[in-house]
Amino acid sequence: VQLQASGGGLVQAGGSLRLSCAASRNINSIHAMGWFRQAPGKQRELVAAVIRGGLTNIADAVKGRFTISRDDAKITVDLEMRSLKPEDTAVHYCAAELYWDDYGGSGANIWGQGTQVTVSS
Repeated sequence: VQLQASGGGLVQAGGSLRLSCAASRNINSIHAMGWFRQAPGKQRELVAAVIRGGLTNIADAVKGRFTISRDDAKITVDLEMRSLKPEDTAVHYCAAELYWDDYGGSGANIWGQGTQVTVSS
């Protein structure tokens, strides 16, 4: 499967953006999909994940502000971002076939291209 991310841009602090990830084929068989981000000089981090069936996992840094949703019929995974802060500035990546290791880390087997989110203060 290939993933195409869209929706990034420049927004003022307190604003909102919606990122969308379109898959090239049916995603019913994919257990976990999500969004990662990487800010300059920082490690990539998992922002939000959605499991087949709808269960979600949201990072503490964005909990209460970001919502992830998955539509298997439309084969999309969207990230709704509200109350954005300058520290949310990063390249955001859509990913599929997420996994977690025994040390609290996470990764994915399939990656889309990044989309830049810039939040000005």
